[in-house]
Amino acid sequence: MEGHLRLGDLPHRPDAITVNSRYLSRRGEPWFPIMGEFHYGRYPASEWREELLKVRAGGVTVVATYVFWNLHEERRGIFDWSGDRDLSRFVTTCAELGLDVVVRIGPWGHGESRNGGFPDWVLEAGCVPRTDDPRYIELVWPLFEQIGSRLAGLTRKHGGPVVAVQVENELYDQPDHLVTLKRIAQAAGIDAPLWTATGWGHAQLPPDEVIPLFGGYPEAAWDTADDGWPQQSRAHYFFGPGRDDDSIGSDLRTTEVTGSDESHLARYPFATCELGSGMYTSYHRRPIIEAPDIAALGLVKLGSGSVWQGYYMYHGASQKIGALSTLQESHATGYPNDCPVISYDFQAPLGEYGQFRDSFHHLRLQHLWLAGDGPDLATMTLVMPPDAPDDTADRKTLRWCVRSDGRSGFLFVNNHQPVETLPAHEEVEFTVELGGRELVVPREPVTVPSGAYFVWPLARPVGGSLLLSATAQPMGVLDADEPVHVFCQTAGIPVELVFDAATVAEVEGPATVEHDGDRLVLTDLAPGSDCLLRMRDASGARAAVLVLDAARALTAARGRLWGAHRLVLSERPVVIEEGRLVVYGQGSSDVRIFPAPASATRTDGVFGLLPAPVAAGQAPEAKVEQVRQAGPARQPVIDPASGRASAPTDADFDQAAVYRITIPREAFTGDEEVLLRLDWIGDVGRAYIGGRLVADQFWYGPAWEIGLRRFREEILEHGLEVRLLPLSEDAPVFLSPEVRPMAYPGGSVLELRSVDLIPVPRTVVIEDEL
Repeated sequence: MEGHLRLGDLPHRPDAITVNSRYLSRRGEPWFPIMGEFHYGRYPASEWREELLKVRAGGVTVVATYVFWNLHEERRGIFDWSGDRDLSRFVTTCAELGLDVVVRIGPWGHGESRNGGFPDWVLEAGCVPRTDDPRYIELVWPLFEQIGSRLAGLTRKHGGPVVAVQVENELYDQPDHLVTLKRIAQAAGIDAPLWTATGWGHAQLPPDEVIPLFGGYPEAAWDTADDGWPQQSRAHYFFGPGRDDDSIGSDLRTTEVTGSDESHLARYPFATCELGSGMYTSYHRRPIIEAPDIAALGLVKLGSGSVWQGYYMYHGASQKIGALSTLQESHATGYPNDCPVISYDFQAPLGEYGQFRDSFHHLRLQHLWLAGDGPDLATMTLVMPPDAPDDTADRKTLRWCVRSDGRSGFLFVNNHQPVETLPAHEEVEFTVELGGRELVVPREPVTVPSGAYFVWPLARPVGGSLLLSATAQPMGVLDADEPVHVFCQTAGIPVELVFDAATVAEVEGPATVEHDGDRLVLTDLAPGSDCLLRMRDASGARAAVLVLDAARALTAARGRLWGAHRLVLSERPVVIEEGRLVVYGQGSSDVRIFPAPASATRTDGVFGLLPAPVAAGQAPEAKVEQVRQAGPARQPVIDPASGRASAPTDADFDQAAVYRITIPREAFTGDEEVLLRLDWIGDVGRAYIGGRLVADQFWYGPAWEIGLRRFREEILEHGLEVRLLPLSEDAPVFLSPEVRPMAYPGGSVLELRSVDLIPVPRTVVIEDEL
């Protein structure tokens, strides 16, 4: 359906953004946004540019960010947009880096913020929030006018990066109010071609005024159970047309969701804003999220029809402490979950202090593919096999589907699910009919291992040749003298490329080539840095195929570097900027670059090698002194309203074990980050500088990391004090089984195993060939 949505740019704009019932378009072509959440107000402004470059390096093209009301107007009538709260500076920085922006303006935002982002005074103003109550609307007007003034010159009308605005969040029964908020925002100068609202929980949204956005998480820190895996998360590992997840926000709804009819959603494209690229820790529930849990969920959404991939959180952050109160969600403010006072790390692909996580690399592999094929994928629809599982308790049937436009498409397979391991499937082959031609993939049955998830191309172009099928995952195309189509091996399955023989004139490279009727079959490929096939199509035009092994594919980054589009393989994370390559972390491994730059003196296959050395030297040691032993373990406290365990209060930390940590000056080199890594086991930890709380953690297994760069001067003057509370054996909290303590001496456990300083150097590689 076209033209029914009251959204989009005016059609005469040369770069117009428009939307129909199936997908979005930009400049007259299908557009597939990849969106990552990053909260400007929860991260130091001095580091925004560096972190946004990392976000962009992960393949994200759109940055979503909340405007938390309580960060900007904690006291009524006194607005603060300075420093880390400078929305205008953040959006401008995104624009400078070529990133689009989605502004989530609230007024209620949630995001584990105190009162959902409302300042306390809003709740004391004698109005009915989140409705068209005139007393409430009167409070909202100044906020939206302020936001409008901060976005002046940055909206699409003025060539700015703001492509969408979300009003409210998780509001499921006030459609007219959403229209009111949209109109107020527009009147305040907040302009965007796209307007969105969260659609989960069968939200009642105003027809055709906003695009409903959906989500799905591999875990749920808000789940009521303090043991086991939330069953609603199972659904996100099955392909299918369903979009809704009524578990998100369920802990805050006052009425039960009824019905499952999603027929009205056919008017809108399948778009997401909260695919869980991690999960926060609540006090009563502290799950560990692994990279495959995140990447498999994302792939399932792509297979199921997503045309707008949005992650929450893509970059972790730290809660502010306000002038009047802490600003985290808590039992004290009537919410069912106690959250850390400071930490909002979210186990995100980029952590609370910019750490690169495994999930960054696993998601980037998908984003490399979407950068090239995303626009075509957006126009394709879901086709389910007749034997698809119809019960989320089914752990035996292999999960797969196809997205296709009838002529070409992609085959999706998922055999991964958190907690409940799925079995391997032997003797597997897939039969798909496209364009009147039957494709059997692969030609000989294979085993799909437990934990595998991948996408394979079907009838896709490689230069002027037609690749009918491949048992390898696409990673995009390098624009060089000849286009280079990059693939990677999946799940250890032998790589087989099958072409329409009539479209291929010549193949050169390390593969066995044989004719099978009207098909040209390439086998015996050894994926890696030298697996490059050069092809000539029937017209004489040339293209190439590069097939990487799975391990190296996870190290791959792509971008314009030194005057050309290049593929970079690096064991350490890299950020590509025009004219330079920034390599993060310790180690001295070479960086592999294709096409090889002129300055490369050595090669590995078709890649040139460039050294990215890190200055050698012993990392400085932190001095750790225990000041006080811990007192007896705190008895569990249950919040009467929610029935969930409550976090320790400030007074409880009078019984904490206290450690004084001294950081030597030589730990800081330039403006590079240095992490303090505490390997410990217990309940809750807090870190203070000069009596000020700067970091905290609900222990859940992984080491606690604190970025020290932002505290450099304070920490050199005052040192760091860490307070740790023991975990009681009978604490009603969920911990992932693999980290649950094996013993509780005396009924509780507390141990600080080690304290290390981990420098995070940045090595800049500059090419002089230009």
